[in-house]
Amino acid sequence: MKNKTNIKKIVLAYSGGLDTSIITTWLKENYGEHTEVIAVSGHLGQDAELEGIEERAKIAGVSKLYVENLQEELVNDFIFPMLKAGAKYEGYLLGTAIARPSVAKRLVEIALLEGADAICHGCTGKGNDQVRFELTIQALAPGMKIIAPWREWDIASRDDAIDYAEHHDIKLKITRETNYSKDMNLWHLSHEGMDLEDPANEPQYNKEGFLEMGVSPEQAPDVPEYVTVAFEAGVPVALNGEPLDGVTLIKKLNGIAGKHGVGIFDVVENRLVGMKSRGVYETPGGTVLYHAHEVLESICLDKETMHEKAHLAMKYAELIYNGKWYTPLREAIDAFVNKTQETVSGEVKLKLYKGNIINAGVSSPNSLYSEEFASFNEDDVYDQSDAKGFINLYGLPIKMKALAEQKKRDDR
Repeated sequence: MKNKTNIKKIVLAYSGGLDTSIITTWLKENYGEHTEVIAVSGHLGQDAELEGIEERAKIAGVSKLYVENLQEELVNDFIFPMLKAGAKYEGYLLGTAIARPSVAKRLVEIALLEGADAICHGCTGKGNDQVRFELTIQALAPGMKIIAPWREWDIASRDDAIDYAEHHDIKLKITRETNYSKDMNLWHLSHEGMDLEDPANEPQYNKEGFLEMGVSPEQAPDVPEYVTVAFEAGVPVALNGEPLDGVTLIKKLNGIAGKHGVGIFDVVENRLVGMKSRGVYETPGGTVLYHAHEVLESICLDKETMHEKAHLAMKYAELIYNGKWYTPLREAIDAFVNKTQETVSGEVKLKLYKGNIINAGVSSPNSLYSEEFASFNEDDVYDQSDAKGFINLYGLPIKMKALAEQKKRDDR
């Protein structure tokens, strides 16, 4: 970056992990010893990772630390809109991607409050997160300078980063043996790197300490457990009959579903920057909520709306994955989704057993399902002879084409 001498105050996205632990030292080395670094850590439900973060930040040399509780905002303003849209990216429930605009938004707010000259993040030049952070910053503070050390420094790998930390006597919470790249919030936990970089390797689900939000299906109880999720206008509002706020509901459901080995997803995905990447995701409560929401929609939405919504869900997922949350298109799709969700209220009962989610009943005051019409028994509401005329008209283009081809053959 040019004009480094003009940068006197930097707001740093700070997690206390490997990258951000060394970045403060690197910033001082490259932007001047007197450069003020203000660290901002978003509390997204990764409770254990935040333990001792004040002391780590102090040792790292930051002048001020903000620990911002963003859990309620993340759930209500980002996760639940995503859930209502049914957005999945190649099967991935977007746990990391959906959290980035929330954190980046707060970075911008604090940078403007503090009169900072730049915002710094620790995302690599190979990953998606650099795009997610920077597009949000561009949308909310288009004149703000951005510093991305991974695109500037000589450090080329996580081993190099550990070497740098050891050379500068920076204490880390990881070792080379436990050096998975992880991202955690109340919605999910991701695992990348090390043995997972080879898709031929089976993830070590049963190895102690690998899974953190639950257990493998093999280690799950031999007895199933039922859960009931209630929705209002597409938003989950109660679990097993108990009204709960969104944060509490997700955390409680994480515990229940994780115990039964639900929500483990191993995928080779297509990154925004062009390469394929292998990751393992734990999303126990989120997987149950997506399943329950889909079941409820199946009785509350008409066919055409349901099918059109499925098309838009893919686009919505791509917008999240590609860092385009703050765009007119996302807002427009939200308007469509919110209209579709007006009738998506009711209860869904599910059975959790060894990694499986099994439907166990669904009800809604807005259900479009009619037992009278769907029944195989005798009824007075459906005249089966009507089907003959319908099929003749519906199949007329097929029949006309076949007749034309038959005439051609007969004329030869």
